[in-house]
Amino acid sequence: MRDWTRRAALAGREVGRGLLDIVLPPMAHDSREAAAAAGLSPDAWSRVIFLEAPVCDGCGAAFEYDGGAFAADRCAACLASPYAFGRARAACVYDEASRGLILKFKHGDQQQFAPLFARWISRSAADLLAEADALVPVPLHRTRLLTRRFNQAAEIARPLARAAQRDYLPDALVRAVATESQGGRSARGRRLNVRKAFAVTPAGARRIRGRRILLIDDVLTTGATAEACARALMEAGARAVDLAVIARVRTAREPPK
Repeated sequence: MRDWTRRAALAGREVGRGLLDIVLPPMAHDSREAAAAAGLSPDAWSRVIFLEAPVCDGCGAAFEYDGGAFAADRCAACLASPYAFGRARAACVYDEASRGLILKFKHGDQQQFAPLFARWISRSAADLLAEADALVPVPLHRTRLLTRRFNQAAEIARPLARAAQRDYLPDALVRAVATESQGGRSARGRRLNVRKAFAVTPAGARRIRGRRILLIDDVLTTGATAEACARALMEAGARAVDLAVIARVRTAREPPK
């Protein structure tokens, strides 16, 4: 009976949403243009460069071509110097087309982007979600949370965990140090800036111990922040840590020279 009631309630909500869309068509997130469903206008959608398989298993970078069954599953940089997290996936490239959308969400208080970005990640990181036991968002320090009013990683991770039926652990990891902005720093400077910034809470340690964690963030730039989070989670007992982001910069990883 409970299962039947739940299905009926979901069906009722879908019918109600459909009727509402007829009366008040949903607007595209990036413009005042009416859309068939809540999302991007066709122009904005066409400019986003989505990352499709094959991609590097370690950093999510797109391979130029499919090397077949005997090709390495990681790029030269990841083979030479693996990240502290195990695997990574990004939905799209961080460039002029995606940057504006992400900044509207991150700094423009436009939280309507959160479900859209969660859907993007659910597609690009489907294999990581299937193996994850729980999702953990990269945290903000409390002072930055007060000024921004919400944590963009948490707003993505929440609907993503709900849709994937995975545990959502927003308070497992905290940013214990109010670090300076990572903008403009070198890769080494970014690593030093966040080296001791993150800690696992006592309650979080109990919930992550022995489990595979999927860490959620907005952008992979050099990987310094995600690495610091992954190390804190692993030291607290997580069995493995993977990473999923909305976007990655093209130069997040450079081949060894």
